[in-house]
This record gives sequence, structure tokens and C-alpha cells, in this order.
Amino acid sequence: MTTRIEIDHRKPRLGAGRHPEKAHRPDNPIQRKPAWIRVKAPTHPVYHETRALMRDNKLVTVCEEAACPNIGECWSQRHATMMIMGEICTRACAFCNITTGLPKGLDADEPRRVGDAVAALGLRHVVITSVDRDDLRDGGAEHFAQTIRAIRAAAPETTIEILTPDFLRKDGALEVVVAARPDVFNHNLETVPGLYPTIRPGARYYHSLRLLDRVKQIDPTIFTKSGMMVGLGEERIEVLQVMDDLRAAEVDFLTIGQYLQPTVKHAAVDRFVTPEEFDDYATSARGKGFLLVSATPLTRSSYHADRDFAALRDARTARLATTPA
Repeated sequence: MTTRIEIDHRKPRLGAGRHPEKAHRPDNPIQRKPAWIRVKAPTHPVYHETRALMRDNKLVTVCEEAACPNIGECWSQRHATMMIMGEICTRACAFCNITTGLPKGLDADEPRRVGDAVAALGLRHVVITSVDRDDLRDGGAEHFAQTIRAIRAAAPETTIEILTPDFLRKDGALEVVVAARPDVFNHNLETVPGLYPTIRPGARYYHSLRLLDRVKQIDPTIFTKSGMMVGLGEERIEVLQVMDDLRAAEVDFLTIGQYLQPTVKHAAVDRFVTPEEFDDYATSARGKGFLLVSATPLTRSSYHADRDFAALRDARTARLATTPA
């Protein structure tokens, strides 16, 4: 039987807490989750093997840092999203549970360790993400590129998906990452533009759109992907407009999931979007021309990424076969 539970997979924190910038904010009570949002407690032995491997290689995962509800399922299948460049972010988004503060310097050996872990796990597909590193001249672009190259060297058959920051005001950074030729370039818009000032205040909606569009301009063979949360107060028409904006940028893959409030200091859940509404969003997105769409309450950017990459590749092949020369 599936049981609804609340799991905190994060490593313990010392000091003043994960989000000192939010300490002064009034509490937003966390609402009881509806029946359709359920996760299983992680009991599979492979889950513990994956966790041990991450510890042995001193690697950080967004699965833990963001308290992802799917961690038990994913880690039991040897799928983990590795988070490079530390576990402290220079941004303070209202939805995110990653620690905010001043990060340490980059670990030059981290790309090699990531490559070794990917090889040890025997991954067909890996997702690499990072914190925002506004403190670095290139936003961490070269570190991304080095990590991609290290994975190619250690596990040449593994396909690579990256989920990057926006590289805002980091001229030339995007080009460095694209030149390393990941198989999938993911950058999440996260929400509708009208909510950016309160939900994603350090980012710029149209900059993020241009980032995705620029990837396709540089290398049209790289799949592009973006995701957003719903349940933050957006209107349906706003979500449909985001879909249109992404298709104008030739984005291939769209993910939509329910926002879940990490703590009382984070943005409140406006409402829980029903599974039927997610189905409607998925139908609309497919009609707008995305190669692949994942829209469910528990969808996250990297959820089922290995399976989805195979479907994405097949969808492109099928579309090319029916496109007139």
C-alpha cells in the first residue's frame, strides 16, 4: 500500500539555518497534501547503495538538497541528479530549498569524481545541475564543460543532460557549455513571467527564454528542455502563453509539476492542481508541437530522465521521417 509521508533526505545543517534571508518573513502554513500526491518511503537496497556511492565520492545531489519527493524511486533505479559547484546558492528564490549564502571556491577534482560515479553506477543517462554561482566570472560555465568532458571520458556510452543556471550577465558562458555538446540542455523557466518578482526575483523571464533560443541557434542538434511549477497563483492562460513562448524558442521538451512548499518560510501553495488539469496541460502542450511533455503532480525536471531521453530521441526521428524534404 502506498502511504503519504514527509521525508527530509537532506544532510544535517549547522549554524543559523539554510535560509537566513527568509528568517524575517511571516510564516506560510504548509497545507495538507491531497490524496493524489503520494510517495513511498525509500526501502530498496539499491537506494542505500546509491546514497553510499554519493557519500564515498563526496558528491552533492539536488535530490537531497531540494528534498525531492521522488528520491526513493529514482535512487532505487540508480538515477540521481548530481549538483556541481557546491551546495550553497547565490540566489534566494522563494520556492527553492537549497541553502542560500556565499559559496566556497570550486573543487577542481569534482568533474573527475562525477565521471567516476557515473561509470560506477552504470548510468545510461545522467543529469548534471548546479547552484547559481553569480560570484564566478563565467557563472561556472567552464566547470560544467569540464564535467561533461569527464563523463565522456569515464562513461562514453552515457548520454548527458544538463540543467543550468541562467548565466545572467555572464557573457560567453553559454557558448562554453554548448561547445562541450551535452545531449540535452535544460533550463527551467519555473513559473509565469508575472510571478517572477516574488517567486524568482534574481532572474529575468525573457533572458531565460533567449538562453534556450540561443542554444538552438548555436547547435540545433542539442535537445532543449524547460520546466515550470504550477500551484503558485498562475492562471491557465498564463501557462499556455509560456508554452507558446517556449515553442517560439524551439524548445523540444516541457515538464510541468506541482509546487510543493519546502518550509513555512517559503512561498505558499496557492492551490493543488488536479491530475485532470495536468492532463489538460499535457494535451495542450502536445498540440503546440513539443516533442515530449511530462505533466503530472510529481513531475520534476529530472524525473524519469533516462526513459524520457529515449522517448525524446524517438520522437525526433519520427517527426523527421514525416517532414517533407
